[in-house]
Amino acid sequence: MTDWAGKSAAELGRGIAAGKVDPVALTEAVLETIAAHPLRDRIYARLTPDRAMDEAAAAKRRADLGQRRGPLDGVPVSWKDLFDTAGVATEAGSALLAGRVPARDAEVLRRATAAGLVCLGKTHMSELAFSGLGYNPVTETPPSVNDAEAVAGGSSSGAAASVAFGLAPAAVGSDTGGSVRVPAVWNDLVGLKTTHGLLPNDGVVPLCESFDTVGPLTRTVEDAALMLGALQGAPAADLAGATLKGARLMVLETLALDDLRPEPAAAFDSAVSRLAAAGAVIERRALPVVAEAHALSPILFATEGYASWEAEIEAAPDKMFGEILTRFRGGRDTPAREFIRAWQALRRHRAAWIEATAGYDAVILPTAPNLPPKVDRLATDPDYYVTENLLTLRNTRVGNLMGLAGLTLPTGVPSTGIMFLTPPMTEARLLRLGAAAEAALA
Repeated sequence: MTDWAGKSAAELGRGIAAGKVDPVALTEAVLETIAAHPLRDRIYARLTPDRAMDEAAAAKRRADLGQRRGPLDGVPVSWKDLFDTAGVATEAGSALLAGRVPARDAEVLRRATAAGLVCLGKTHMSELAFSGLGYNPVTETPPSVNDAEAVAGGSSSGAAASVAFGLAPAAVGSDTGGSVRVPAVWNDLVGLKTTHGLLPNDGVVPLCESFDTVGPLTRTVEDAALMLGALQGAPAADLAGATLKGARLMVLETLALDDLRPEPAAAFDSAVSRLAAAGAVIERRALPVVAEAHALSPILFATEGYASWEAEIEAAPDKMFGEILTRFRGGRDTPAREFIRAWQALRRHRAAWIEATAGYDAVILPTAPNLPPKVDRLATDPDYYVTENLLTLRNTRVGNLMGLAGLTLPTGVPSTGIMFLTPPMTEARLLRLGAAAEAALA
């Protein structure tokens, strides 16, 4: 099985169904590729080879009997190291959780296993998922596929790198403020942010439970749809016949286009032109409510994050990366009334967003305003770390604040992407739109 790395998860699944791909040989080949890769230890926190081979053998038996459980039955995938794996350490990129071994799988991993997916192992991540950069001096810092001296994006950094470097056909990550979409864009992948509550967070190490979501990082929109189906335990969205003709797309002008670096700006403009050429109707609008919601971010995220982790943090603060510790402690002194008022305001902003965007099929914006920063500068320039992290998450956080479904697609320019946002619980519609846009941008 020497050519698996060039195939999508869906193609591998079809190969298994046709009897042309042996799940056991496929999993062996993936594990051998990982073992031989010079960057493997910067990408994978730990592998689960025994589990993977057992699951692959079971998938082969089902395939031989014509009893496959779904289109990805027998396809191996990686998991961000905040999804509980029974009997295997799950440490969320933090020395605070070193040696933490859960007794059972996270619910989404259980569902994926029931659908026949093969668990390769756990990927490195930003500490406790509280950074969009992916720089983690406590454990490891995965590289960007376009620049090994730059970060991969966070917090699902290793998840993205595992797919981009050909060490997994697909990956599962989480997104609280952009943690699926940022590493996806910086590694030229598709990243799906699901609506909060669509997928269960049982057995997922939390950051901010009010915003935490689970989502796949893949090579294609088809793969994202199939992965979502497996994580839901439901049929995947039907992408057949997807088109952009007549689709109304709104370019968000508030905040989203400010301070863009030249490459993301040019790539976004080019992508919008190609969408228009494929039949989409493009309009541009400012929505002041976005800036109002964005201003609430420090209260909402840091306060809940610190409330969740105060005991562990204050028991051993010296074990943490200083910038992450500072971000958490930013929520230490927020009065309860201020936090409650922020949520009351956010709910009003969400309603205003839905009303203002109701006539559009999606809102579009650059996924990340910047390119992946160099590791060395992040390690030596604290001010640069803070400003780049905030800029990196600014656009993706719109989807989390407004409670939306979000999808990022590569533009064709390395480490740049275009993001589509649709109302809550409209993932099937979003994926169909994404499939049409993917074809237009190819």
